[in-house]
Amino acid sequence: MVFSTEGEVPYREGQSIGVIADGVDKNGKPHKLRLYSIASSALGDFGDSKTVSLCVKRLVYTNEAGEVVKGVCSNFLCDLKPGAEVKMTGPVGKEMLMPVDPNATIIMLATGTGIAPFRSFLWKMFFEKHDDYKFNGLAWLFLGVPTSSSLLYKEEFEKMKEKSPDNFRLDFAVSREQTNEKGEKMYIQTRMAQYAEELWGLLKKDNTYVYMCGLKGMEKGIDDIMVSLAERDGIDWFEYKRQLKKSEKWNVEVY
Repeated sequence: MVFSTEGEVPYREGQSIGVIADGVDKNGKPHKLRLYSIASSALGDFGDSKTVSLCVKRLVYTNEAGEVVKGVCSNFLCDLKPGAEVKMTGPVGKEMLMPVDPNATIIMLATGTGIAPFRSFLWKMFFEKHDDYKFNGLAWLFLGVPTSSSLLYKEEFEKMKEKSPDNFRLDFAVSREQTNEKGEKMYIQTRMAQYAEELWGLLKKDNTYVYMCGLKGMEKGIDDIMVSLAERDGIDWFEYKRQLKKSEKWNVEVY
């Protein structure tokens, strides 16, 4: 979804925007603010710094009582008509800010709509031209989804890979359609395990940054992969990860 800001909401790649749905809750109070990761680069999808894009999934589920529950803000946004006005706040957030080093190795781990901040990174890296920035490093995206129809922005990412094959690597994990050689479902950590040695080597480099956005469960799976590899080098993985976080090279935004 693309929203016009008239250039009055400057933001950086990796930040979030707050949205307040119209109406009131069951207690008659205004709805609470809901944060969404920004899915566009600072220039926006039209390159004029006057828009902000969000990646929104309509939330509808049945609870234990058999009642259909609809997410307030996601349904509000998905039901909007072109031209509608939306209450927004922000931008906010420092955890997921894109590295300024154009030679960095940037490993991005996403599930579902957690892809949003990485689309903003990748647009700046591969779809835009800047006088003061040209990406010469390695961007490696792992995207995990349940079905191939859920691979958001797939065509965009494939164009980026075709355009910059030496600087962009792309791996999908489709859990309900793919398995590994052991017949296990292909979750994001399962796909990463296929590159475990290479990833561990990259994590030991000074200019490697890891970003994780999406479902909380994937972090444990990644820890499980890295523990034994680090141990082989006489390194305590959890202490090493703590140091990475301290130096802003391990950045996590999960739910």
